[in-house]
Amino acid sequence: MNSSYGILILSVFIAAVSQILLKKSALKKYTSVIWEYLNPYVIVGYGLMFGSTILTIIALKGMAYSNVPVIECLGYIFVMIMSRMFLGEKVTKKKIIGNGLIILGILVYYM
Repeated sequence: MNSSYGILILSVFIAAVSQILLKKSALKKYTSVIWEYLNPYVIVGYGLMFGSTILTIIALKGMAYSNVPVIECLGYIFVMIMSRMFLGEKVTKKKIIGNGLIILGILVYYM
């Protein structure tokens, strides 16, 4: 496994952090429409998403494209865990089954 896989996993993790920040921003009430888009959560969230895109492009240079969708699926798992930790969202039975199927799919693909 070369470093491109690690870079792509990092990119997926950063994208998940970005999604959590954007959701945190969406849950807040703002006094004006301008502040809905020009607040630290949104600015950092979109900055991280841009950085994630750059990392993905770098990672794609050194790996087979057939592996990318499998690794990108980790984003669902990262988001579920971080949603529980930072947003207090419930982890339902459906979410656990869905993420379990994702993990099973990744294991089947790589074995």
